[in-house]
Amino acid sequence: MPAPILVTGVAGFIGHATAHRLLARGETVIGVDIVNDYYDVALKEARLATFDGQAGFTFHRADITDSETMARLVRENGVDRVVHLAAQAGVRYSIDNPFAYERSNLAGHLSIMEACRHAPDGFAHLVYASSSSVYGDKPIGTAGFSEDEPAAAPVSLYAATKRACELMSQSYAKLYGFPQTGLRFFTVYGPWGRPDMAYFSFTQKIMRGDAIEVFGEGRMARDFTYIDDIVDGIVGALDHPPERGVNRILNIGDSHPVGLMEMIETLEESIGRKAEKIMRPMQPGDVTATYADVSRLNAVCGYRPKVMLKEGLGKFADWYRDFYGA
Repeated sequence: MPAPILVTGVAGFIGHATAHRLLARGETVIGVDIVNDYYDVALKEARLATFDGQAGFTFHRADITDSETMARLVRENGVDRVVHLAAQAGVRYSIDNPFAYERSNLAGHLSIMEACRHAPDGFAHLVYASSSSVYGDKPIGTAGFSEDEPAAAPVSLYAATKRACELMSQSYAKLYGFPQTGLRFFTVYGPWGRPDMAYFSFTQKIMRGDAIEVFGEGRMARDFTYIDDIVDGIVGALDHPPERGVNRILNIGDSHPVGLMEMIETLEESIGRKAEKIMRPMQPGDVTATYADVSRLNAVCGYRPKVMLKEGLGKFADWYRDFYGA
């Protein structure tokens, strides 16, 4: 029987979906999450409740910065693959709460790498979450971000910590040999998503009849990627590790950037209501556009996003109505 897979951030949006996909194909999953209050704890607990009775799943409510606990979970369970998705997310939150990022993103990433390097012989692969934020800003209309770009000018502390994690992984791959893949996530959306994301908060306000604040005066664009497509890429990358001693960096996104105003119009159609809009200037830490060149991930595992924005936002709106009774 294959060794269990450790998934960190399992109460989070992407971790929850990834763990379910792995369980569905017969894997044994050890889930870890601290379940903090960065956003609605009830939503995180509801995600965890979907694992109740699932064969092959165990959950540990733990802090990834607790290096002894992480090492013990890996060692005692014979874990040979880790999908590390736990992190302090959010660009704007990093402006006011910088030390949360130092602890969760930097110390947490180091703790997971230490657990992997002290794992029993034959550790196969660490896949970890990075971010498209590492690229900094780029004008709308230019080519997609390529992994070859320097990623040397982050415009938020969140982005800086994610780039630091990539460099930490580079050193550990060279020093200790275990294969690693850093996935630079572009904007992820869909059912069970994060309330701090624009499409989610817009939905809440539109449903209540409140005005929405449109930052960047609507001129921003994002590479919106549906959650099922993201999980395809995560699992595909996990199943195709690089050579030993390699820290591979891959973009994971939709590769079709959508303007913010187009997203809002599509969301209005999905909800069946128009939004009152208040136009605001760009906020500190935000970037103008994100656009993924995913050719390398495609070459690794055949990654090809399938869900278009209209379909994906429709599925999100249906989930939102059902979950919140809206």
